[in-house]
Amino acid sequence: MKYYIILLFLGLSLTSFAQEVPKEGKIYEVKNEKIFLEGIEVTETLSLEERTLIFKEAALIREKIQAADDAKKAEAKARMEAEVAKKELEAAKQTEEKAKIEAEKVKKEEERVQKEAEMLKKEEEKALKEKEELAKKLEKETEKAEKAQKKAEKEQKKAEKAIKKKEKLQSNFEKAEKNLEKGQKKYEKLKRNGKLSPVDDLKWQDKLEKLNDKVAKAKGKL
Repeated sequence: MKYYIILLFLGLSLTSFAQEVPKEGKIYEVKNEKIFLEGIEVTETLSLEERTLIFKEAALIREKIQAADDAKKAEAKARMEAEVAKKELEAAKQTEEKAKIEAEKVKKEEERVQKEAEMLKKEEEKALKEKEELAKKLEKETEKAEKAQKKAEKEQKKAEKAIKKKEKLQSNFEKAEKNLEKGQKKYEKLKRNGKLSPVDDLKWQDKLEKLNDKVAKAKGKL
């Protein structure tokens, strides 16, 4: 249920744009809540866990791209405004030199420009702070994603180990059944042909009982 909720959230954030996601030597493309590999949709062929990781990685990559783009735009805007303020200040100084009569007017203009420059500086500092906070957030998200991936890999190894153990137990069970069946047939054949003495018959019964015990133990482990 947890993975389905994550898939729904990530899918809604990736409905309009295609995003390439590198994973295990392959380049997946996420678009419209679907996953493509080399132009072929492979969403349903992936496990729920794999889909969740790919959608999550795509969302993180998109957030990084968007954050970087927003930061660049803010920086460009700040530089442009700073350049405008600088030119206005230079123009005010030139006006002061050329028209001393309007010295008071130029002085007021300089004060106005100075205030704008201070406001612009504050805006730049604010934009820089937001950029740093966003970078820290992205770093935390990346670390979180890496931890989730390591956990998933650990769980996968655990599952594979359990499967191998089960396969071995199944093999032991089948082997025990086969030995029991083989022994039973041999006993019945010897008994049918009258080749068993009372002592041999007891030995065979004891042997078959042990084989039955092995089958029961093997089945119990399953």
